[in-house]
Amino acid sequence: MHSAGLPHPSIAMVSTAVPKNRYGQAELVEVARQLLPDLEVDPKVLRRFFQRAGVEQRNLALPVERYAQLSGFKDRSAAWLSSALEIGEAVVRRVLDEAGVSPREIGLFMSTTITGLAVPSLEARLMNRIDFAPSTKRVPLFGLGCLAGAAGIARASEYLRAYPKEAALFLSVELCSLTVQREDASVANLISTGLFGDGAAAVLLVGSEHRLAAQARPRIIDSRSMFFPDTERVMGWDMVDTGFKIVLNPEVPRLAREHMPTLVDELLARHQLGRSQVRAWVAHPGGPAVMEALRVGLDLPADALDATRQCLANVGNLSSASVLFLLDEFCRRRKPDSGSHGMMLAMGPAFCAEAVLLEW
Repeated sequence: MHSAGLPHPSIAMVSTAVPKNRYGQAELVEVARQLLPDLEVDPKVLRRFFQRAGVEQRNLALPVERYAQLSGFKDRSAAWLSSALEIGEAVVRRVLDEAGVSPREIGLFMSTTITGLAVPSLEARLMNRIDFAPSTKRVPLFGLGCLAGAAGIARASEYLRAYPKEAALFLSVELCSLTVQREDASVANLISTGLFGDGAAAVLLVGSEHRLAAQARPRIIDSRSMFFPDTERVMGWDMVDTGFKIVLNPEVPRLAREHMPTLVDELLARHQLGRSQVRAWVAHPGGPAVMEALRVGLDLPADALDATRQCLANVGNLSSASVLFLLDEFCRRRKPDSGSHGMMLAMGPAFCAEAVLLEW
């Protein structure tokens, strides 16, 4: 079953935030050399990884000197929770204030992260800081990784189709820098050290009968998921004593190139559309190789993913938050023509993918 013919929820507001600690990529090469002293990585090799990441600047949850002081999982978790609540609260308050919506109007509060664990989860803790109604439904998402930005929008919109008078809030907080493993000499760890940044995004969605629905754009027309069997070791975490150890297989670009076109085409076909009719590609920046594989696989114009490349350069890969940063960019500055279509895309652990069809 899909959403053709059903009322369409909309995006009423998107807000984003990054920690105040901002560093250039060249500066972070030197930080990484100090942070990974036991790996005996050739400085030239490390510099090459950082240069190829397509990142120019990143924001980190902590000042760089603090990272060498982090020890085990307990230490990292405490730092993550403190920073996540601070930036999460700020971005939630901002999105509600900008939209003119009271926290008590929110029917569903969904949160996602892949970079830390907390029980109670983030949205529950924020309900003790912000005046949400006690009846607010909560849905914490964990384990979807980069996919969660698109998947969260899709799942929240499905809720709003059932409750068209309500508003839903979706929060992503990703503090990737707190997962770096100092004793992991793998290529995956070196890539992630040079690629990932920290940030948070909050999206306010409204049902078709909400008071903001008439002016809220884009509308969420439909979504489609794709699960790839027997790909558990393509992307994810190994849980170790020092926290989250990254799993990242070089097969990701190939999977993106070969399978994402099928996902996109199947979703578009349900609405009698083709790729040429998509004016905004809101695609998660997995990295330069993944972006190029996606562009080639979908046979897109050379400039179709310029916004994605710019987002990666400005803040790095923010896991689930990245595609929401891009959504904010299209909503506030790029502003596609009224009636035009957009496609939100992301991939994540399992291996799996999510596509969301938007209409401005």
